Formats: sequence, structure tokens, C-alpha cells
Amino acid sequence: MTKATLSKYALNNYRMASYLLLAIGLINLRYQTGKDSALANSLTVTIPGTAMLLISFAKGTHAFLARREIMVALLVIGVALVAWAITN
Repeated sequence: MTKATLSKYALNNYRMASYLLLAIGLINLRYQTGKDSALANSLTVTIPGTAMLLISFAKGTHAFLARREIMVALLVIGVALVAWAITN
């Protein structure tokens, strides 16, 4: 089995998706100020975005992030989080 490498474009996509989750989470926190569960809803989106951003800067994880099944799984999770944050 060959070792997969992560292109700079794929790495940039991971980082931009992470920034998107962070931004949506912080925007939700601001616009849900009156709700009881505003912080929990915001952290549900912000924590995965922060974790993904930190993982994308760790050199040791680039081979893991380059795997096709990981890319698909993170895409599905990211789209689900964005959809949930927008509709929530």
C-alpha cells in the first residue's frame, strides 16, 4: 500500500472548513443570546472546528488526513454541522 500525501490544496480546504465552523459557531453565539442553550449550540459547532484547525497544523496527521475515507467522513460531518448550525 502506498503512503498517501496531502496536497497543499487539500490542507487549505481543511483549514478553510475549520474557519467556517469557527465563524458560524461564533455568529450563532451572538445571534442566540436570549436562548438558554446558546452556548451549548455554539460549542457544538466551534469545538469540532477548533479541533480540526489544530489537527491540520500538526505535521504528523497529514498522512491520516490524506486518506480518502477520512476526507469523506470529515466532509459529511462538516456539512452536517453547518446545516445544523444554520437551521438551529
